Amino acid sequence: MPAPETTLQQSWQHNANAWITAIRSGAIESRRQVTDQAILLAILGRQPDRVLDLGCGEGWLLRALADRGIETVGVDGDATLVAAAQAAGADPVHLASYAQVVDGDMDIGKGYDLISANFALLHQDIIPLLAALRGLLGAGGALVIQTLHPWSVANGDYQDGWREETFAGYSGQWQPMPWYFRTLSSWLTALDMAGLNLSSLQEPQHPQSPVPQSLLLIAEDSRR
Repeated sequence: MPAPETTLQQSWQHNANAWITAIRSGAIESRRQVTDQAILLAILGRQPDRVLDLGCGEGWLLRALADRGIETVGVDGDATLVAAAQAAGADPVHLASYAQVVDGDMDIGKGYDLISANFALLHQDIIPLLAALRGLLGAGGALVIQTLHPWSVANGDYQDGWREETFAGYSGQWQPMPWYFRTLSSWLTALDMAGLNLSSLQEPQHPQSPVPQSLLLIAEDSRR
C-alpha cells in the first residue's frame, strides 16, 4: 500500500480539475462565507509588498492580492493547478514539490514579507518545510497558516494521525484524500521546532455557526 504522502499527491492529481471548478464556482460554503476572507484580511493586515503563496492551487489568492497591488509568487506541486493559475493571469507560479522547497532545488525567491499556506499543510512531517519557509522570509516577515480547526474536526479523536477527506457533498468525480490531523499543541510545537514564534492565533467563525471554521496562525522568525 502506498504511503499516505504518496496517496495525498496522487489524489491532488486526480482531483485537480474538480478542485478548480469547486473553488471558482464558490461550491465550498466555509470558504465562501468565512475562510477566504479570513486569510485575505490576515495578509492585508500585515501590509506586505511581496508574498509567496505556498500550495497556491488554481491561484485565487494570488489574483486577489495582485488586484490590491501586492507582488505575488505562487508555488504548487500539481501541474494542472499551476497551469490553471498561470492561465488565469498569475505570474510567476512555480511547479515544485514541498521536498524541492525543503532541499532548495527550485529557485522560488527569498526575502518575502509574507508567506501564506492556506489549507496547504496536509502531510505529516512539516517541520523541515516550516524551517525552509522561515529561511525565505525577509527581516520582519511572517508566515500565515490557515488550516482546519483541530477541535471542530476531531470527531472525538483528539490525537495526531492520518484522516481521510471523502469530499462527500461536492459534485464531480473526487478521489478520497488522506490528510494529517494535528492537535493545537502539535501545531505550536512544530512552529517552535522550526524556529518560528507564534505572534497571533485566530479562530475564524461564521456568526451563525457554533464552531470555528478554521485555525489561523501567524508566526515570525524567532532568530531575528
